[in-house]
Amino acid sequence: MIKRIAITGPESTGKSNLAKSLAFHYDAHVVPEFAREFLDILNREYKEKDLLSIAKGQFETEEKISKQANEYLFVDTDFLVMKIWSLHKYGKCDPWIIDKFENHKYDLYLLCDIDLPWQPDPQREHPDIRQYLFDWYLKELSNANLNYKIVSGTGEKRVENAIKFVSNTFK
Repeated sequence: MIKRIAITGPESTGKSNLAKSLAFHYDAHVVPEFAREFLDILNREYKEKDLLSIAKGQFETEEKISKQANEYLFVDTDFLVMKIWSLHKYGKCDPWIIDKFENHKYDLYLLCDIDLPWQPDPQREHPDIRQYLFDWYLKELSNANLNYKIVSGTGEKRVENAIKFVSNTFK
């Protein structure tokens, strides 16, 4: 049975790089962030209804790639990201997303710390509230009693810290 590891956290915290690095280290599969591709081809400002399409696309991509996975599956961006994004931006969240957050569990959540410098990107929106968002992620993970670790450090140290968490969790 594969171990699903969600890489989660606020914008510009290195989720995509960490997911790819962990997949490389463990010779495993990675589920890319569906939102990035979706928004790249959207050709307009996204709307609330688009978040449900993104969440469903993320889920379908994960399910497809999971069929090829061996021991580990690293998921770049989970339903907690979708939930917080929707609640913060629109003050509400589609029940389908809430259901997936509550019922589509991961064996480990790696919460990326905000200790990396902000990297501007046209898809990123909130450079000034990173601590607020990080605290929200932490509260959600804690309240849901999920197995999570906070991944800090820069460069290779961040990857090494994440590898230790994964290895210690599944030894």
